[in-house]
Amino acid sequence: MKVVAFNGSPHKAGNTYQAIQMVAAELEKEGIEVEVVQVGSEVVRGCIACNQCAKNKDEKCILKDDSVNDWIQKMKSADGIILASPVHYASISATMKAFLDRSFYVASGNGGMLRHKVGASLVAVRRSGGVPAFSQLNNYINYSEMVMTTSRYWNVIHGAAPGEVQQDEEGVQIMRVLGKNMAWVMTHMRDDSAVADAPAAEAKARTNFIR
Repeated sequence: MKVVAFNGSPHKAGNTYQAIQMVAAELEKEGIEVEVVQVGSEVVRGCIACNQCAKNKDEKCILKDDSVNDWIQKMKSADGIILASPVHYASISATMKAFLDRSFYVASGNGGMLRHKVGASLVAVRRSGGVPAFSQLNNYINYSEMVMTTSRYWNVIHGAAPGEVQQDEEGVQIMRVLGKNMAWVMTHMRDDSAVADAPAAEAKARTNFIR
């Protein structure tokens, strides 16, 4: 089994990356491969709301001058997905949001590509704003009918300078438990003898409140 983790921080080895590694260590103990994709230092354009991805049904965003389409295929082929971001003004990083808006919209418009994959999210923050950013990441997982992995608290770890997250004893435990729980969920979902058939997908109902 494989997990792909997306690092929304512009710092390739900063606190967000280190938090990912804490989760990855527990996954790897259970034989689950983890690939970390660096998003935050790339140039990623935001969604232009053209809806061509849903019309073309080719699993691609019409914008092709960045790596988003490659990352979409990494998500499709993975068994589990980790979304990780630093906190900027009580929100996820702008580059991470641009990537998630486009990739999850493509996935939704192309048959629900991420449905029932195992997902987890985490954020790294200096002081405040971690929970709103964490909730923002969870919105993508919820919308896509993914199976969300939880820990023993909100998945927020604290630190300013790179490496300071290692001093957040509770945060380190949260990441460790998250990794253990994610491995457990993935393992049990993979065991066909222990998991019932997945429920059939339903067409999305849309209600417009403006008449």
